[in-house]
Amino acid sequence: MRIVLISCVAKKKEIPALARDLYISPLFKGAYRYARKLDADKIFILSAKYGLLEETDMIEPYNETLNNQSVTEIKKWASNIIDILAKKTDLHEDEFILLAGEKYRKYLIDSLRHTSIPLKGLSIGKQLAFYKENL
Repeated sequence: MRIVLISCVAKKKEIPALARDLYISPLFKGAYRYARKLDADKIFILSAKYGLLEETDMIEPYNETLNNQSVTEIKKWASNIIDILAKKTDLHEDEFILLAGEKYRKYLIDSLRHTSIPLKGLSIGKQLAFYKENL
């Protein structure tokens, strides 16, 4: 299976919504549309607060990020993500495409056998340009 992991973003609706609809920044919208274009079998959202989200999970808005958490907290968060992914996917056979920043993917990569990070090293501006060109 082809699995896409997208990281959460700061800009969100102010009311509860489906996970795929809560995040309203151009970066998230571009990543989500790109994931759909890739014909992903599953799209998950990596949430600093909620962990691993299905697209259709109903969630409340929040203001939390991994950017101000300690390495220990991020490693614990990543371990929880891997535990859930192991129940929903095949960590050794499935293809994982990460549309997520370094903090969100760093401690996940070693547990996933087949990964790609198509936008690795690109600034947010260049990521937005990539999405515009490829959608």
